[in-house]
Amino acid sequence: MGTRIVAVAIVTLLVVGCTIGGAAAKDHSSEENNGSVIGAVIGATVGAGLALVGLPVCLGALGFTGAGIAAGSIAAKMMSAAAIANGGGVAAGSTVAVLQSIGAAGFSLGAKVGLTSVLGSAGAASGAWLSK
Repeated sequence: MGTRIVAVAIVTLLVVGCTIGGAAAKDHSSEENNGSVIGAVIGATVGAGLALVGLPVCLGALGFTGAGIAAGSIAAKMMSAAAIANGGGVAAGSTVAVLQSIGAAGFSLGAKVGLTSVLGSAGAASGAWLSK
């Protein structure tokens, strides 16, 4: 488990560092435009935080918990609709099944790396663009 956390942290630092380095190199030519580097740092941090913390918290709030789907939640309504549509059962690989799997066990290492890479880079790009 500890090795996975270290791997995700290293990939996160590499993605954020490369994105910020690219923004800094772009902005090095003009001294008055250093705000976009700060915007890129903030955006990358927000994007990575969203991938690693925000998405699991949102899934839990919807009712996809480690103990199962919470009664009376949005997840319960989704499960009911999926069961009705499939004749009484929730199909393996359906949206409800995948979200419940993530809610119960969390994201896999590959999913964490992928989400952190994509959302960190997107956050850095939008932060640099917004700070112009």
